[in-house]
Amino acid sequence: MSRAAEIYPADRLTLREVGLRDGLQMVKTWPDTAAKEDWIRREHAAGVRHFEIGSFLPATRFPQFADVPDLARVAAVEGVHGIALALNERGVRDALDAPVGEVGLVISATEAHSRANQNRSRAEALDLVRMAVEERPERGPLIGVGISMAFGCSISGAVPQAEVLKICEALLEAGVDLIGLADTVGYGGPDAVAALTRDARALAGDVPICIHLHDTRGLGLANAAAAMDAGARVLDGALGGLGGCPFAPGATGNVVMEDLAFLAATKGVETGIDLDALIGVREILATAMPGETLHGALARAGPPKLEAAPA
Repeated sequence: MSRAAEIYPADRLTLREVGLRDGLQMVKTWPDTAAKEDWIRREHAAGVRHFEIGSFLPATRFPQFADVPDLARVAAVEGVHGIALALNERGVRDALDAPVGEVGLVISATEAHSRANQNRSRAEALDLVRMAVEERPERGPLIGVGISMAFGCSISGAVPQAEVLKICEALLEAGVDLIGLADTVGYGGPDAVAALTRDARALAGDVPICIHLHDTRGLGLANAAAAMDAGARVLDGALGGLGGCPFAPGATGNVVMEDLAFLAATKGVETGIDLDALIGVREILATAMPGETLHGALARAGPPKLEAAPA
Protein backbone atom coordinates (compact mmCIF):
# COMPACT_ATOMS: atom_id res chain seq x y z
CA MET A 1 0.00 0.00 0.00
CA SER A 2 1.31 3.45 -0.91
CA ARG A 3 1.78 6.13 1.74
CA ALA A 4 -0.94 8.18 0.07
CA ALA A 5 -3.34 5.24 0.35
CA GLU A 6 -2.54 4.99 4.06
CA ILE A 7 -3.21 8.69 4.64
CA TYR A 8 -6.25 8.77 2.34
CA PRO A 9 -7.85 5.32 2.84
CA ALA A 10 -10.18 4.31 0.06
CA ASP A 11 -12.72 2.69 2.41
CA ARG A 12 -13.82 5.97 4.00
CA LEU A 13 -14.45 9.58 3.08
CA THR A 14 -11.71 12.07 3.95
CA LEU A 15 -12.85 15.66 4.38
CA ARG A 16 -9.99 18.16 4.32
CA GLU A 17 -10.27 21.54 6.04
CA VAL A 18 -8.93 24.22 3.70
CA GLY A 19 -10.13 27.28 5.61
CA LEU A 20 -6.72 28.11 7.04
CA ARG A 21 -5.35 28.45 3.51
CA ASP A 22 -7.97 28.95 0.84
CA GLY A 23 -10.35 30.46 3.37
CA LEU A 24 -7.94 33.20 4.41
CA GLN A 25 -6.66 34.22 0.97
CA MET A 26 -9.01 37.16 0.47
CA VAL A 27 -10.06 38.24 3.96
CA LYS A 28 -9.31 41.63 5.49
CA THR A 29 -8.82 40.25 9.00
CA TRP A 30 -7.77 36.82 10.17
CA PRO A 31 -7.21 34.86 13.38
CA ASP A 32 -3.87 35.32 15.10
CA THR A 33 -1.55 32.35 15.52
CA ALA A 34 -2.97 31.33 18.89
CA ALA A 35 -6.52 31.35 17.46
CA LYS A 36 -5.40 29.33 14.42
CA GLU A 37 -3.78 26.78 16.72
CA ASP A 38 -7.03 26.58 18.70
CA TRP A 39 -8.90 26.15 15.41
CA ILE A 40 -6.73 23.17 14.47
CA ARG A 41 -6.96 21.56 17.91
CA ARG A 42 -10.73 21.94 18.24
CA GLU A 43 -11.54 20.81 14.73
CA HIS A 44 -9.17 17.89 15.19
CA ALA A 45 -11.05 17.01 18.37
CA ALA A 46 -14.27 17.12 16.31
CA GLY A 47 -12.84 14.43 14.04
CA VAL A 48 -11.13 16.29 11.17
CA ARG A 49 -7.66 14.94 10.45
CA HIS A 50 -6.50 16.76 7.30
CA PHE A 51 -5.83 20.51 7.24
CA GLU A 52 -4.43 22.92 4.69
CA ILE A 53 -2.55 25.11 7.16
CA GLY A 54 -1.50 27.93 4.82
CA SER A 55 0.82 28.90 1.99
CA PHE A 56 4.56 29.48 1.80
CA LEU A 57 4.25 32.90 0.21
CA PRO A 58 6.04 36.21 0.90
CA ALA A 59 4.79 37.55 4.23
CA THR A 60 4.95 41.09 2.86
CA ARG A 61 2.19 40.25 0.37
CA PHE A 62 0.28 37.63 2.36
CA PRO A 63 0.80 38.39 6.06
CA GLN A 64 -2.02 36.03 7.00
CA PHE A 65 0.33 33.15 6.15
CA ALA A 66 3.44 34.38 7.95
CA ASP A 67 2.90 31.84 10.74
CA VAL A 68 2.77 28.75 8.51
CA PRO A 69 5.98 27.28 10.01
CA ASP A 70 4.47 27.60 13.49
CA LEU A 71 1.23 25.93 12.42
CA ALA A 72 3.19 23.14 10.74
CA ARG A 73 4.84 22.33 14.06
CA VAL A 74 1.49 22.40 15.89
CA ALA A 75 -0.09 20.13 13.29
CA ALA A 76 2.79 17.65 13.62
CA VAL A 77 2.43 17.54 17.41
CA GLU A 78 -1.36 17.15 17.25
CA GLY A 79 -1.15 14.25 14.80
CA VAL A 80 -2.76 16.28 12.02
CA HIS A 81 -1.97 15.69 8.36
CA GLY A 82 -0.84 19.23 7.59
CA ILE A 83 -0.79 20.45 4.00
CA ALA A 84 1.05 23.60 2.92
CA LEU A 85 0.72 25.26 -0.48
CA ALA A 86 3.74 26.40 -2.50
CA LEU A 87 3.64 28.41 -5.74
CA ASN A 88 7.33 28.89 -6.54
CA GLU A 89 10.74 27.28 -6.07
CA ARG A 90 11.49 28.99 -2.77
CA GLY A 91 8.07 28.07 -1.43
CA VAL A 92 8.56 24.43 -2.40
CA ARG A 93 11.93 24.24 -0.67
CA ASP A 94 10.58 25.96 2.45
CA ALA A 95 7.65 23.55 2.51
CA LEU A 96 9.92 20.52 2.05
CA ASP A 97 11.96 21.71 5.04
CA ALA A 98 8.88 22.14 7.24
CA PRO A 99 7.25 19.34 9.28
CA VAL A 100 4.25 19.06 6.95
CA GLY A 101 2.67 15.88 5.75
CA GLU A 102 2.00 17.15 2.27
CA VAL A 103 3.20 19.90 -0.04
CA GLY A 104 0.43 21.23 -2.25
CA LEU A 105 1.08 22.69 -5.68
CA VAL A 106 -1.21 24.04 -8.38
CA ILE A 107 -1.42 23.71 -12.12
CA SER A 108 -4.13 25.55 -14.01
CA ALA A 109 -6.37 23.94 -16.59
CA THR A 110 -6.01 27.10 -18.72
CA GLU A 111 -2.99 29.06 -19.78
CA ALA A 112 -4.57 32.42 -18.94
CA HIS A 113 -5.30 31.49 -15.33
CA SER A 114 -1.84 29.97 -14.95
CA ARG A 115 -0.29 33.30 -15.91
CA ALA A 116 -2.63 35.24 -13.60
CA ASN A 117 -2.25 32.90 -10.64
CA GLN A 118 1.43 31.93 -10.77
CA ASN A 119 2.97 34.20 -13.39
CA ARG A 120 4.18 31.13 -15.23
CA SER A 121 3.00 28.90 -18.05
CA ARG A 122 1.38 25.53 -17.45
CA ALA A 123 4.57 23.88 -18.72
CA GLU A 124 6.57 25.84 -16.16
CA ALA A 125 4.08 24.92 -13.43
CA LEU A 126 4.58 21.25 -14.35
CA ASP A 127 8.35 21.75 -14.12
CA LEU A 128 7.83 23.03 -10.55
CA VAL A 129 5.89 19.86 -9.75
CA ARG A 130 8.73 17.72 -11.10
CA MET A 131 11.22 19.71 -9.02
CA ALA A 132 9.16 19.09 -5.86
CA VAL A 133 9.02 15.35 -6.54
CA GLU A 134 12.74 15.15 -7.33
CA GLU A 135 13.88 17.22 -4.33
CA ARG A 136 11.60 15.59 -1.81
CA PRO A 137 13.73 13.72 0.76
CA GLU A 138 13.24 10.01 1.33
CA ARG A 139 10.09 9.51 3.45
CA GLY A 140 9.42 13.20 2.94
CA PRO A 141 5.97 14.76 2.55
CA LEU A 142 3.44 13.71 -0.03
CA ILE A 143 3.24 15.85 -3.16
CA GLY A 144 -0.32 16.79 -4.03
CA VAL A 145 -1.28 18.89 -7.05
CA GLY A 146 -4.59 20.63 -7.60
CA ILE A 147 -5.81 21.36 -11.12
CA SER A 148 -7.54 24.72 -10.83
CA MET A 149 -10.34 25.78 -13.21
CA ALA A 150 -10.92 22.10 -13.98
CA PHE A 151 -14.64 22.63 -14.65
CA GLY A 152 -14.48 25.98 -16.44
CA CYS A 153 -12.48 29.18 -16.26
CA SER A 154 -13.75 32.72 -15.61
CA ILE A 155 -10.92 34.03 -17.80
CA SER A 156 -10.90 31.58 -20.71
CA GLY A 157 -14.35 30.02 -20.59
CA ALA A 158 -15.07 26.35 -21.23
CA VAL A 159 -12.45 23.74 -20.35
CA PRO A 160 -12.67 20.41 -22.24
CA GLN A 161 -12.59 17.39 -19.95
CA ALA A 162 -9.96 15.82 -22.23
CA GLU A 163 -7.62 18.73 -21.45
CA VAL A 164 -7.94 18.13 -17.70
CA LEU A 165 -7.31 14.40 -18.12
CA LYS A 166 -4.23 15.19 -20.19
CA ILE A 167 -2.91 17.23 -17.24
CA CYS A 168 -3.74 14.32 -14.92
CA GLU A 169 -1.63 12.02 -17.09
CA ALA A 170 1.31 14.43 -16.95
CA LEU A 171 1.04 14.66 -13.16
CA LEU A 172 0.94 10.88 -12.80
CA GLU A 173 4.03 10.62 -15.00
CA ALA A 174 5.73 13.18 -12.76
CA GLY A 175 5.11 10.94 -9.75
CA VAL A 176 2.65 12.95 -7.65
CA ASP A 177 0.84 11.32 -4.73
CA LEU A 178 -2.57 13.02 -5.04
CA ILE A 179 -4.42 14.94 -7.75
CA GLY A 180 -7.08 17.54 -7.00
CA LEU A 181 -9.84 18.65 -9.35
CA ALA A 182 -10.90 22.18 -8.46
CA ASP A 183 -14.07 23.98 -9.49
CA THR A 184 -12.36 27.26 -8.71
CA VAL A 185 -15.20 29.55 -9.79
CA GLY A 186 -18.22 27.28 -9.40
CA TYR A 187 -18.86 26.62 -13.10
CA GLY A 188 -19.45 22.89 -12.75
CA GLY A 189 -22.73 21.02 -12.38
CA PRO A 190 -23.38 17.52 -10.99
CA ASP A 191 -23.15 15.72 -14.34
CA ALA A 192 -19.81 17.33 -15.25
CA VAL A 193 -18.39 16.74 -11.77
CA ALA A 194 -19.47 13.10 -11.77
CA ALA A 195 -18.07 12.45 -15.26
CA LEU A 196 -14.67 13.99 -14.59
CA THR A 197 -14.46 12.32 -11.18
CA ARG A 198 -15.12 8.89 -12.69
CA ASP A 199 -12.67 9.33 -15.55
CA ALA A 200 -9.92 10.79 -13.38
CA ARG A 201 -10.27 7.97 -10.84
CA ALA A 202 -10.08 5.37 -13.61
CA LEU A 203 -6.94 7.04 -14.96
CA ALA A 204 -5.24 7.52 -11.58
CA GLY A 205 -5.54 3.99 -10.23
CA ASP A 206 -4.54 4.02 -6.56
CA VAL A 207 -3.51 7.71 -6.62
CA PRO A 208 -6.24 9.54 -4.66
CA ILE A 209 -8.39 12.10 -6.46
CA CYS A 210 -9.49 15.07 -4.33
CA ILE A 211 -12.54 17.14 -5.32
CA HIS A 212 -12.30 20.84 -4.41
CA LEU A 213 -15.58 22.69 -4.89
CA HIS A 214 -16.71 26.30 -4.59
CA ASP A 215 -20.33 27.23 -3.99
CA THR A 216 -20.23 30.34 -6.18
CA ARG A 217 -23.42 29.46 -8.04
CA GLY A 218 -25.15 27.42 -5.35
CA LEU A 219 -24.31 23.93 -6.64
CA GLY A 220 -21.51 23.10 -4.22
CA LEU A 221 -23.34 20.43 -2.21
CA ALA A 222 -25.09 18.99 -5.27
CA ASN A 223 -21.68 18.67 -6.92
CA ALA A 224 -20.23 17.11 -3.78
CA ALA A 225 -23.01 14.52 -3.72
CA ALA A 226 -22.36 13.76 -7.39
CA ALA A 227 -18.64 13.37 -6.71
CA MET A 228 -19.30 10.98 -3.82
CA ASP A 229 -21.68 8.93 -5.97
CA ALA A 230 -18.97 8.77 -8.65
CA GLY A 231 -16.54 7.30 -6.12
CA ALA A 232 -14.71 10.37 -4.75
CA ARG A 233 -13.26 9.64 -1.32
CA VAL A 234 -11.42 12.92 -0.69
CA LEU A 235 -13.23 16.28 -0.66
CA ASP A 236 -12.26 19.76 0.50
CA GLY A 237 -14.39 22.11 2.56
CA ALA A 238 -13.90 25.29 4.58
CA LEU A 239 -15.34 26.09 7.96
CA GLY A 240 -18.04 28.72 7.49
CA GLY A 241 -17.64 28.55 3.71
CA LEU A 242 -14.68 30.93 3.68
CA GLY A 243 -12.50 31.19 0.61
CA GLY A 244 -11.85 32.30 -2.93
CA CYS A 245 -8.99 32.86 -5.33
CA PRO A 246 -7.58 36.41 -5.58
CA PHE A 247 -6.47 35.71 -9.16
CA ALA A 248 -9.73 34.22 -10.41
CA PRO A 249 -12.46 36.75 -11.22
CA GLY A 250 -15.76 35.74 -9.62
CA ALA A 251 -14.30 33.20 -7.20
CA THR A 252 -16.15 33.01 -3.89
CA GLY A 253 -16.32 30.69 -0.93
CA ASN A 254 -15.63 27.00 -0.64
CA VAL A 255 -18.27 24.42 0.12
CA VAL A 256 -19.15 24.79 3.82
CA MET A 257 -17.29 22.12 5.78
CA GLU A 258 -20.13 21.62 8.26
CA ASP A 259 -22.72 21.17 5.51
CA LEU A 260 -20.38 18.81 3.65
CA ALA A 261 -19.98 16.63 6.74
CA PHE A 262 -23.77 16.61 7.19
CA LEU A 263 -24.25 15.63 3.55
CA ALA A 264 -21.91 12.68 4.08
CA ALA A 265 -23.86 11.64 7.19
CA THR A 266 -27.17 11.68 5.27
CA LYS A 267 -25.59 9.40 2.67
CA GLY A 268 -24.36 6.98 5.32
CA VAL A 269 -20.73 7.73 4.47
CA GLU A 270 -18.43 7.53 7.48
CA THR A 271 -16.22 10.55 8.24
CA GLY A 272 -15.67 10.29 11.99
CA ILE A 273 -16.78 13.92 12.45
CA ASP A 274 -18.92 15.13 15.36
CA LEU A 275 -21.27 17.66 13.76
CA ASP A 276 -22.10 19.57 16.95
CA ALA A 277 -18.42 19.90 17.86
CA LEU A 278 -17.58 21.02 14.33
CA ILE A 279 -20.23 23.75 14.42
CA GLY A 280 -18.80 24.92 17.73
CA VAL A 281 -15.44 25.71 16.13
CA ARG A 282 -17.12 28.54 14.21
CA GLU A 283 -17.02 30.69 17.34
CA ILE A 284 -13.28 31.11 16.80
CA LEU A 285 -13.92 32.68 13.39
CA ALA A 286 -16.83 34.78 14.64
CA THR A 287 -14.60 36.24 17.36
CA ALA A 288 -11.44 36.73 15.30
CA MET A 289 -13.13 37.84 12.05
CA PRO A 290 -16.26 39.81 13.00
CA GLY A 291 -16.41 41.51 9.60
CA GLU A 292 -16.47 38.27 7.61
CA THR A 293 -19.71 36.49 6.70
CA LEU A 294 -19.88 32.89 7.84
CA HIS A 295 -22.07 30.67 5.70
CA GLY A 296 -23.72 27.36 6.43
CA ALA A 297 -27.22 25.93 6.64
CA LEU A 298 -26.35 23.36 9.30
CA ALA A 299 -25.04 26.03 11.67
CA ARG A 300 -28.25 28.03 11.25
CA ALA A 301 -30.67 25.15 11.71
CA GLY A 302 -28.62 22.70 13.75
CA PRO A 303 -28.26 18.96 13.16
CA PRO A 304 -31.59 17.12 13.09
CA LYS A 305 -32.57 15.40 16.32
CA LEU A 306 -33.22 11.83 15.31
CA GLU A 307 -33.46 10.17 18.72
CA ALA A 308 -36.65 8.22 19.25
CA ALA A 309 -39.31 10.05 21.22
CA PRO A 310 -39.87 8.72 24.75
CA ALA A 311 -42.62 6.13 24.99
